[in-house]
Amino acid sequence: MFVSDLDGTLLTSDRRLAAVDVAALAELRRHGVRVVLATGRSEHSLARQLQLLGLAREKASLPIDYLIFSTGAGVSLFSARTPLRSLTLSGAALAGALDLLDRLGIDYMVHRPIPHTAHFLFRRNGGDNPDFTRRLELYADFAQPFSRQALDSFGGATEVVAIVPAAGGHEKAARVAALLNECSVVKATSPLDGESLWIEIFAPTVSKSGAAAWLATRCGIAREEVCAVGNDYNDEDLLSWAGQAYVVGNAPLSLRRRFATVADNDHGGVAEAAARWLAGR
Repeated sequence: MFVSDLDGTLLTSDRRLAAVDVAALAELRRHGVRVVLATGRSEHSLARQLQLLGLAREKASLPIDYLIFSTGAGVSLFSARTPLRSLTLSGAALAGALDLLDRLGIDYMVHRPIPHTAHFLFRRNGGDNPDFTRRLELYADFAQPFSRQALDSFGGATEVVAIVPAAGGHEKAARVAALLNECSVVKATSPLDGESLWIEIFAPTVSKSGAAAWLATRCGIAREEVCAVGNDYNDEDLLSWAGQAYVVGNAPLSLRRRFATVADNDHGGVAEAAARWLAGR
């Protein structure tokens, strides 16, 4: 099984799919390898990106078998919208997370359970936060100001996305993670400005590695037979779990020091990782 991250890994810097990388995924499938896309995006966000690329999941326009979305909260066949697996924050965990973010003065968005994850409530607690504002503007049609009544109508949440400016962002993310033991807290660099940090809060078992492990078991594939490639902090658990792992050259230095490094996302990094893994097999 070959698992690739999307933004900053399979997508180039200008958010295209390089022909060499797509061809590499097709070659993997010809060798009987199951190809998995693992993204922090919701299904709606992914569909929106594919539409910009002139592609559609249902038409099997990409050589991908499975989709891990919302950082592992959901798993589905790539060509179908019905989830094979979905996880939701419990009421108590959600209440605790929101209380903490309010006390810390951090801006956040609460996303509805799968399959309605595109819809969210938002609350501003801090000062100037351009990345938060930009995300709000991008998905204005799905946004609603936070209220307890509106939250009750959601019937739970897939995740809470807290957004903090780059300055002091890692420290805030570490503090949130330390104080929310009952949740999975995943740190990621913003795909919008490439600098701000997103602190994503999920049910305790949610992670890319957890979803990949569940999928590998379902397919009868041993961990040692899984290769993963990524570029950011939210890929770290997946990279540590996989039997073989690579990071693209545009990954943070801390990840490049830990994992084998291939070309960056603009120069066929995924294709290089696939070729090196196949050669090793």
